[in-house]
Amino acid sequence: MTDSLHRLAGYDRAVYRTVARLSTPVLDEPLRRVSNLANFSKLWFLVAGAVALCGGPRGRRAALAGLTAIGATSLVVNQPIKKLVGKRLRPDRPDLGVPVQRWVRMPSSGSFPSGHSASAAAFAVTVGAVLPGLRPALRVVASVVAFSRVYTGVHYPSDVLAGAAVGALFGRLTARLALRRWPPTQPNDKEDVS
Repeated sequence: MTDSLHRLAGYDRAVYRTVARLSTPVLDEPLRRVSNLANFSKLWFLVAGAVALCGGPRGRRAALAGLTAIGATSLVVNQPIKKLVGKRLRPDRPDLGVPVQRWVRMPSSGSFPSGHSASAAAFAVTVGAVLPGLRPALRVVASVVAFSRVYTGVHYPSDVLAGAAVGALFGRLTARLALRRWPPTQPNDKEDVS
């Protein structure tokens, strides 16, 4: 078991270093901005507001369900999971070669799992289930947020994958509840936002 964990940690660091070595300066500022905008789920509140304003009754329900999924996911990720796993140290960006121009503020919380990735997946899965026309775009944005956390050096890839998995699970559960509460054929629903 210990050998397997050491091997996985080695792969994790290798993928982290590979991302750090990417010569993509054109992405540095956009991915820093995305990563910062996702702090405290600000990005998802903005998207929820747009969906609620433009999507009619169904859009308002989707936005509410998406924010509910973020709340439940954040509570579970930032409390029991991070405490249960222990405080995994954040990556050492200088030692692992992340260029300084990519850096965002290093959080003080434990690294595992990524709360940004969990919230992104929870929102994208929930809203994408209620408004299927938005599913591809939401998945792309959630993936960019998750990747930005490795690219800026604040998470290992396994932190992001675990966070996304937890978020997707809570997103599916929230979407099921939302669709049970508000079936797709509600009277007075506008067409799905596409």
